Amino acid sequence: MLEFHFHCQKSAFEGGDMRYKAGQKEETRKRIMQAAGRSFRKNGFSGIGVDGLAKEAGVTSGAFYGHFKSKKEAFEAAVTSGLRELGEGVTHFREQYGDEWWSEFAKFYMQEKRTCDLAESCALQSLTSEVGRSEADIRTLFQTELLKVVLSAQGNENSIKQGTERENLDKVWARLAMLIGGVTLARAVADEELASSIAAAIERTIETHNGRGR
Repeated sequence: MLEFHFHCQKSAFEGGDMRYKAGQKEETRKRIMQAAGRSFRKNGFSGIGVDGLAKEAGVTSGAFYGHFKSKKEAFEAAVTSGLRELGEGVTHFREQYGDEWWSEFAKFYMQEKRTCDLAESCALQSLTSEVGRSEADIRTLFQTELLKVVLSAQGNENSIKQGTERENLDKVWARLAMLIGGVTLARAVADEELASSIAAAIERTIETHNGRGR
């Protein structure tokens, strides 16, 4: 960085410096958004303020406001990013495991996503209740991104072969609800053996349903 400044004494409006500044700004915004996602998942919307979000991202509060007008705007970005990440994960599992992707995804979700730190948990599981208490515009944003996740889960219907379109869609909703509800319930109990039993029950149920013509 020092070398850059030593060799770039020209106007900040010249091409190379402009590209540098644009890249730096985008990187800072990305870092803030990632920090916001971790913080909101772990602490909830009300559990952290702008100063805390800025500290988590390693920037000043002034720098935070240079990228997001408010905590609400950062929350919206975190919701969008988190659900898109889930959609990408669903697509990955579907492409890698084919007809068995629901079973494999359930194992991953009920094990890794249940036991990881809340900051690294699934946005759908951790942020849904927060969104439910939010204003209509945030719920609309959430709905838009959620429908994209469902579309990713439906894919080309290789994993849900039988039944009408309505029935197939119902299965996707039910499986997603089981996963996020199962993780939420398992995380809430104090007894790890009980938590593991809850997780195993969800895994078995989805695997069983996955074997019945998908």
